[in-house]
Amino acid sequence: MRAVILAGGKGTRLRPYTITLPKPLVPVGDELPILEIVIRQLGKAGFDRITMAVNHMANLIMAFFGDGSRWNTKIDYSLEEANLSTIGPLTLIPDLPEHFLVMNGDILCDLDYGEFYKYHMKVRNDVTVSVFKRAEKIDFGVLKYDNNHRATEFVEKPTYEFDVSMGVYCFSRSVIERLPKGKPYGFDQLMIDGIKGGQKIGVRPFDGFWLDLGRPEDFDLANEKYQQIKAQLWS
Repeated sequence: MRAVILAGGKGTRLRPYTITLPKPLVPVGDELPILEIVIRQLGKAGFDRITMAVNHMANLIMAFFGDGSRWNTKIDYSLEEANLSTIGPLTLIPDLPEHFLVMNGDILCDLDYGEFYKYHMKVRNDVTVSVFKRAEKIDFGVLKYDNNHRATEFVEKPTYEFDVSMGVYCFSRSVIERLPKGKPYGFDQLMIDGIKGGQKIGVRPFDGFWLDLGRPEDFDLANEKYQQIKAQLWS
């Protein structure tokens, strides 16, 4: 099974941690780099080849992970010389298999990546997106009103729930082959264009543990709770 890890971002939201280190090499809980945790999980799930799409501080990432032999997997690299957003880097990889996993390199979760991949294969989606229900609290009183500007409802600091993309996907190669090679193209564009174009885009809800370590608040929470959750990551 093949996985592609998107590891080219500058990690500006995690400064000052990322001034001297690329975001994927920032350690979690003073133990392992974010991306090493991901690679270990992918290897355990049965992914025997990993391609890293790299850009910012690529030499440091390539020097650290090498050919992947330390983790009993094969690692190779695709270098983007300019920022191609989320999906654009995939167009530079010439030997993608018919179906493959794609994920951001700053995800900390206990998703069974192998099971997710097999689900995608079973239902034969063009794209399968793993989603997580996330609660967001609004720190203001919220008013609703009618066309006459008369107040109809007031809620103090409400909490709303949304199904958000986790940054973990499975793709059919045909989706990437339709895109212009080496041009910036984001996941948002892919979703909008794919829905308009009638592509089979599936959603796979996940209710386990998930943090987006590109967000400072999630990164701080991961460091705070790492000793409690690390066994969960390897279960």
